Amino acid sequence: MNGRMLNMLLAGDNIGGIFGAFPIIKTIMLIIMILCALFIICVVLFQPSNSSGVSALGGTTETFLSKNKSKTNESKLRKMTVVSAIIFCVLAVAFCILQLF
Repeated sequence: MNGRMLNMLLAGDNIGGIFGAFPIIKTIMLIIMILCALFIICVVLFQPSNSSGVSALGGTTETFLSKNKSKTNESKLRKMTVVSAIIFCVLAVAFCILQLF
């Protein structure tokens, strides 16, 4: 993103009060959104693929790991992905609403 585009995104009214704080709020939201997007990329890259051999063909194998799936690191990575994606979406909507002012 070049400087001109960033200035256009962060431009706001300079009439004081809460409207004067909008550029600061937008900057903070933009930084959090960028960090959140990078976090989502990293977490998704660390997750293993869903298909593995026989299960991709329709066969199922019952293992200890599949019974206790909620306690594994894979499930923690999925939860972190969902939470960070929700935070990213909420911030994106809030940022668009702030752009209207």
